[in-house]
Amino acid sequence: MGHTPELEKALNELKRITGLSMDISADTPMEEGQILQQIRCLCTAYKEKYNKADFLQSLMVNGIPSYDINERAARLHIAPDERRVLFLLDAKSLDEAVTEILKNLFPAQTKTYLVPVGETNLAILRPLKADEKPESMRKIANTIVDTLNTEALAHVQVSYSSVIENLADLSGAFRETSLALKVGKLFYSEQTIFPYNELGIGRLIYQLPVSLCENFLREIFGDSIPDRFDEETTATINRFLQNNLNIAETSRQLHMHRNTLIYRLEQIQKRTGLDLRLFEDAMTFKIATMVMNYLHTERNQ
Repeated sequence: MGHTPELEKALNELKRITGLSMDISADTPMEEGQILQQIRCLCTAYKEKYNKADFLQSLMVNGIPSYDINERAARLHIAPDERRVLFLLDAKSLDEAVTEILKNLFPAQTKTYLVPVGETNLAILRPLKADEKPESMRKIANTIVDTLNTEALAHVQVSYSSVIENLADLSGAFRETSLALKVGKLFYSEQTIFPYNELGIGRLIYQLPVSLCENFLREIFGDSIPDRFDEETTATINRFLQNNLNIAETSRQLHMHRNTLIYRLEQIQKRTGLDLRLFEDAMTFKIATMVMNYLHTERNQ
């Protein structure tokens, strides 16, 4: 009988990780099921014994019993107790060019591990040197972003965790970086670096119940909650807030006449009832737009 798609997939996976090609024949579905189970066990055993990336990926995503971590790490020559920081990179695609640049940026002798965790995400587990401080991780994250942008023309965003003391803390660090990446992309999309301990009010909004967010928006706008603004209006508002409500500086940076900017702010006031030239209204508007973006994302998901 011919191979089922499931068995064909298992054989391809075996060839990918071991280089071995096998010619399998089975007379009954029961025999094929037994063969399939054996191939999967062989793939798992090979990954655990020879592949550091698979071990670290399992540790981050699936979790491994604490009593088993040190033994498996020793087999793979990975120091279990070493201070490290986990970076999580997000890109539209992780092609060979991106991977090769990262390998050159973090050579094998640095004991930095590159671990794919999806089609668009790559984890970078880097040891903390004796003379390095946690604050220097931002420079490393900037180096990753700038290098990939320059050499691979790839737009990437990077989050990073707090310092972890041993491999048992890796799953927690992965949760930290995943949360930082989600919150950063949702609320601070214009940025490229998202430290776990610098998420600001975005972290608070992300953890609020949807019903509470909806009530908050109704308190501000009533039943006529405004739609999302177009890109040009959003860019104008963001620049105005970044410049501390300074009309002259904002119009200069946007190459816009002062009266044009004032007109746009007045149009926003008509739609929302908030005058962004007033600090309290500007702060309320900023929080409200962050809540609206959060709800929009939740509904789409």
